[in-house]
Amino acid sequence: MQIATVFTIIARFEAFTWAGLLVGMFLKYTLESTEIGVWLFGRLHGFAFLAYFVTAVITGLRLRWPWWATILAVLSSIPPLVTLPLELWFRKIGLLPQDTETINA
Repeated sequence: MQIATVFTIIARFEAFTWAGLLVGMFLKYTLESTEIGVWLFGRLHGFAFLAYFVTAVITGLRLRWPWWATILAVLSSIPPLVTLPLELWFRKIGLLPQDTETINA
């Protein structure tokens, strides 16, 4: 599997868990109906955040991104849902090529 593909999967998973956590917080704090969304997506997002952080750094090193791109990738995990547009933008400007490098390389 290519490192760019791994980065894409983790970035989208991180955005998905952010969305789930936001919905869970809405249900818990606004509607006061259930805590299951925060319980489930809080744990999933914690894992996704850490996995994205590590994956962003490794991808930046493997693909030889400029320093600003790696820092921007790491910082994009802080605000909700930013990893998805960042991943699409990186693909558009050529920082995430298609089928160029494998994880084992």
